[in-house]
Amino acid sequence: MLIVIGAVGHALAMAGSMAWEILWPLILGFTLSGVIQAVVRRERVTRWMSDDSPRSLSLASLLGAASSSCSYAAVALARALFRKGADFAAAMAFEVASTNLVIELGLVLAFVMGWQFTVAEFVGGPIMIVLVALGFRVWMRGKIADAARAQADKGIAGSMEGHAAMDMSVTGHGSFWQRLFSRRGMVAVSEFFVMDWAAVIRDIAIGLLIAGAFAAWVPKEWLQAVFFVKDPTAAFILGPLIGPLLAMVSFVCSVGNVPLAAVLWNGGISFGGVVSFIFADLIIIPIILIYRKYYGTAAAIRITAIFYGAMAIAGYLVELIFRPLGLVPTDRHRAITDASVTWNYTTWLNILFLCLAAALLIVFFRNGGGRMLRMMGGSPVGSHDDAHHHGASRDDASHEHSSEVRPTHDHASHARSGRSVKGSS
Repeated sequence: MLIVIGAVGHALAMAGSMAWEILWPLILGFTLSGVIQAVVRRERVTRWMSDDSPRSLSLASLLGAASSSCSYAAVALARALFRKGADFAAAMAFEVASTNLVIELGLVLAFVMGWQFTVAEFVGGPIMIVLVALGFRVWMRGKIADAARAQADKGIAGSMEGHAAMDMSVTGHGSFWQRLFSRRGMVAVSEFFVMDWAAVIRDIAIGLLIAGAFAAWVPKEWLQAVFFVKDPTAAFILGPLIGPLLAMVSFVCSVGNVPLAAVLWNGGISFGGVVSFIFADLIIIPIILIYRKYYGTAAAIRITAIFYGAMAIAGYLVELIFRPLGLVPTDRHRAITDASVTWNYTTWLNILFLCLAAALLIVFFRNGGGRMLRMMGGSPVGSHDDAHHHGASRDDASHEHSSEVRPTHDHASHARSGRSVKGSS
């Protein structure tokens, strides 16, 4: 019994130290993401996503990266865009970008694993989006696409529907900085910050616990055998195939899989395998089940297969690009797996950014944020799709909130304490 308690304690201690090491990059990343989401204007994006042309895919990717959603909310947003007329492939490009091409993931990757992995994320992400678009063009056409749209129009609930339906962005007149530093702008930043944290905190916690257990209990020699460390050719071939499969069964998405990616890298998985593992947050088993609810069984199988193939191929291509350039790291010891809490720069930065987080929390709850948190699960956008909801603005009427990118339901309108919210279909 003492041995079991000691093993569990070791795993928890490692998970806790990992959490301490990545805390300030996470707070910084979500703050910057909140700034972008709060003040970047987004208007009627579905008309820009009506096909799978390079222009539509590029715009969908940029808007997705700016939206910075948790994986579950990203999946719900993609369905909402699809229902409102967006091309299926463009909606999926938005989904991929909103989880894999975002600031917080890049920052955590750079701090935990090194800048090469951040560069790999932003190189591999567009490659994956192009591959997904090609897969949808070949394999998601005709009757299967029509059946998927009919199923999507049923509005069956998935997860984080309420979060996906809320849009707190500040529109109206004024420059970027004027809108950001206005009272409405600061409130919007706090809302995006807290809501995004609330959406991913479970996955981050689970990811840290799994990574801590792996680091504490799984001998590195076992991982090296699984990843064929002694056979570089086999490691290159199998790494990007194994990476997404490990992600699928880990049930962890978003930035929560970065600590486990560090453990896998230390264990010997190939560079391309790490890249494909990080990208695979959109095919974990719970999300595959949501695809089945949203689009039907046949479409869910094809979406999963297309995503898996795109993730694996992107992993191969990234490694083939990076290796000749000398950008593949050789250090297989990422310190996060055995870090400890000491009085160093990490501790001071954590204290500084925890103060920032506390300030944003105070702004959030003083402006009625508690009701928004209670509605994060929410209801899917169904019978309200064709409705337009208007409310009285608390401040200057010229600063109104628009949700033309994100459909908004009645509950979100009430949660904003009279703030102007519009739902558009």
